Amino acid sequence: MPARPLEVRRLGVVPYDEALALQRSLVEERRAGRVPDVLLLLQHPAVITVGVKGDGGRSNILAGGERLAGLGVEIRETGRGGDVTYHGPGQVVGYPIVDLQPDRCDVHRYVRDLEDVMIRACADFGLAAARRPGLSGTWIGTEKIGAIGVRISRWITSHGFAFNVSTNLDHFTLIVPCGISEGGVTSIERASGRVVQIDEVEDVLVRHFTSVFAREVVS
Repeated sequence: MPARPLEVRRLGVVPYDEALALQRSLVEERRAGRVPDVLLLLQHPAVITVGVKGDGGRSNILAGGERLAGLGVEIRETGRGGDVTYHGPGQVVGYPIVDLQPDRCDVHRYVRDLEDVMIRACADFGLAAARRPGLSGTWIGTEKIGAIGVRISRWITSHGFAFNVSTNLDHFTLIVPCGISEGGVTSIERASGRVVQIDEVEDVLVRHFTSVFAREVVS
């Protein structure tokens, strides 16, 4: 099957609510066939997001409201699967708005493919990342470098992945990331010991996303 077109939008820093509204709009545009598959790449101001299952991970928020307010960290509902996570500057967030029909209608495969994109990206920076049995995301040893939380509506995807590049890792101590207490969190810069530019990481992620998902970037 030939590569399908993919529009990549690199948006810089976008408030969470604004990005959520954009995703919802694009899902409807994609369903109506008015846009091709789209990959949004952006960063969020400091925000803790919770999922839709159970309490969404609210019980895994360790910091009180006063401390969060002092740090300028907000809490937002998401509409995605997964538990609580943190987004902030220095973290590349990828939101694929992709129609998985007709040949990729498999939720587990989709999550594994997103993991594969991040594993390959880590390798480009000399880092050996992998999966951990029974857990989603991408890991370097027992430290998580990439988180995944997705929504799929009639096989059109939204939400996606968060990949730590130069993120303030101290902010992850405000929560139990993804509800997993065993292991820590890392970033490209911490694991590689060098300064890495966001644009460079976005380039790498786009290259591997198009390879894994058999897409071709269009302007």
